[in-house]
Amino acid sequence: MFTSRALPSAAFVLLVASALPAYAEPTPPGVMQLLPRNGIPSIDNPTFVSADEANLPGDAWVLGVVVDGRPRAYSLNLLNHHEVVNDRVGERAFAAVW
Repeated sequence: MFTSRALPSAAFVLLVASALPAYAEPTPPGVMQLLPRNGIPSIDNPTFVSADEANLPGDAWVLGVVVDGRPRAYSLNLLNHHEVVNDRVGERAFAAVW
């Protein structure tokens, strides 16, 4: 049986989003590349709906963060397909990573 519990705020890692240069280097010898670079697209500039409008089952798992007192919840079903959400709260840019 699954039970939920509150995690300390230190359990959430917030990363400042910044532009990174694209890799032009070939894959190192002995490394098998399963997906092409950028094969899993990030979600940029997400839009949010209220919990009532989200149409998630009551037992759905979400990645939750609070930034500057404002809560955000990212569906793990969605993150399983995208893995990264580049988001912003006010002037604070961050990435939610799964």
